Amino acid sequence: MPEPHVLELEQAVLPRDAFFGPAEQVPAERAVGRVAAEMSCPYPPGVPVVAPGEVITAEVLDYLRSGVAHGFLMAGAADPALETVRVTGRP
Repeated sequence: MPEPHVLELEQAVLPRDAFFGPAEQVPAERAVGRVAAEMSCPYPPGVPVVAPGEVITAEVLDYLRSGVAHGFLMAGAADPALETVRVTGRP
């Protein structure tokens, strides 16, 4: 049986610094490569996919937006439709 695909995101900033530091809302397409300033937790299953301080990848963004398109609720995101994403800069 093949190994499941596990994706590990780069932790670029401490979660506290990313969440409470300077941040901006950017269109989702411009969030790739940026550092998340919010948690993105699709429900179901209710497990965080992106945490503050992690670098957002195209693969993760596609997964999250696909979930929203299929009716998942997006807990933790400032924009639950994921048209925009709250990000901060790298230190």
